[in-house]
Amino acid sequence: MANTALLDVTDGVANLTLNRPAALNALSVEMMQDLNTAVRTLVGRKDVAVVVIAGAGDHFMAGGDLNDFAAHLHLSPEARLATFRAMIEQWINPTVELLQGMHQPVIAKVRGACAGFGLSLMMGCDLAVAADSSVFTTAYSSIGLSGDGGVSYLLPRIVGARRAAELLLLADRFDAAEALRLGLLNRVVSAETLDDEVARLATRLKAGPRHAYGEIKRLLHASFETRLEAQLESEAGAFARCSATQDFGEGVTAFLDKRKPGFKGA
Repeated sequence: MANTALLDVTDGVANLTLNRPAALNALSVEMMQDLNTAVRTLVGRKDVAVVVIAGAGDHFMAGGDLNDFAAHLHLSPEARLATFRAMIEQWINPTVELLQGMHQPVIAKVRGACAGFGLSLMMGCDLAVAADSSVFTTAYSSIGLSGDGGVSYLLPRIVGARRAAELLLLADRFDAAEALRLGLLNRVVSAETLDDEVARLATRLKAGPRHAYGEIKRLLHASFETRLEAQLESEAGAFARCSATQDFGEGVTAFLDKRKPGFKGA
């Protein structure tokens, strides 16, 4: 590994840090590989309750590394087509799919630039909290690209088809207040309080019912592609599985006892 994506697991919280601060954490080929490796190591881990993704330094991710892109410009169009498709299919797509499939809640902690694949990555997380000084853009069309990382799937589901088309076609920059209004963010806080706010949110989720969280994520991800009858059936199965957990018993008992539940993730 080139250490462009650092993973630290402490007390049930996995902190995944994009680590190219001098380059605004722009996505290099090495980071594609390191990010994929880090995410793979988290899949199925019982000791991880919450995942937090952040950028080292003052930025989340300023999109793809244009120096890496420029290094491929000498290739023929046919060779470029094959090279870039292979990179995306080998590293980007599996990473996005693994993040979407995780049973743990995933929080994006955003400050500074959040562009291109950085925006896709943020949207692929379950929750997103940003500093009020953050700046966002899809970025792709400004360099003649269409998008990757699930941007064409995630963006219209969050902001609607018409606004997604505007954001992708024009690639204008917008601030955290607009990102919140569009539904891309859950919370906007000051840069000074961002770390504490995300830590509090991670602590709250860590104390929650892990099995139920996994079922909630699975149901939400399936809902856009499922007919109502099938979704109702999926809800019934998930509800029943949750009812068989120790956390369900604890939740009901705590409510009746008028106390805070002590979920164990069992």
